[in-house]
Amino acid sequence: MATTAASAYATAAQGSTADAALAASAVSTFGGTLVDDADAAAARTTLGLGTAATTAASAYATAAQGSTADAALVASTVSTYGASLIDDADAAAARTTLGLGSAATTASSAYATAAQGDTADAALAASAVSTFGGTLIDDANAGAARTTLGLGTVATTAASAYATAAQGTLAASALQSTSTLNADKMTTGTLSGGTY
Repeated sequence: MATTAASAYATAAQGSTADAALAASAVSTFGGTLVDDADAAAARTTLGLGTAATTAASAYATAAQGSTADAALVASTVSTYGASLIDDADAAAARTTLGLGSAATTASSAYATAAQGDTADAALAASAVSTFGGTLIDDANAGAARTTLGLGTVATTAASAYATAAQGTLAASALQSTSTLNADKMTTGTLSGGTY
């Protein structure tokens, strides 16, 4: 070994022993152009890297912000209040920032609808509706409601189609248009054609 050239052995930089050294045959031609670079800047040039390679990741859009930088939300477009919302750790914190109460996470079925009243305290409590009332208020339309109420066709006929109390207590006792006039059916009055 005393007469063997030093180049035949691993240097301290290559490995502590010859069997730990990387054989030159294991390095590609391109690998050779990289491992002989004098410093990191030269190695980045060899690798074809741009200035982004040495910029902190925090300077760029994340996948959550957008797939590319031009799709990312520009910080200058976010208001101070908006920033206080989007930095919240979870939904509960966001609700607090928005000033929401517990109603915000309660099912809408727990509250009065506009049809029931403007506020919950204006809503009709189910306990205030009788069994019969329930069969009436669930009717789909006015016709169904009249049926539930047991009404006949008279219910939708104009009052002018029937005798008034002045004409008789019952329709059967009212003067009919086809009736023959006689003293039993008349009181003092004037009829077309003369006084009787």
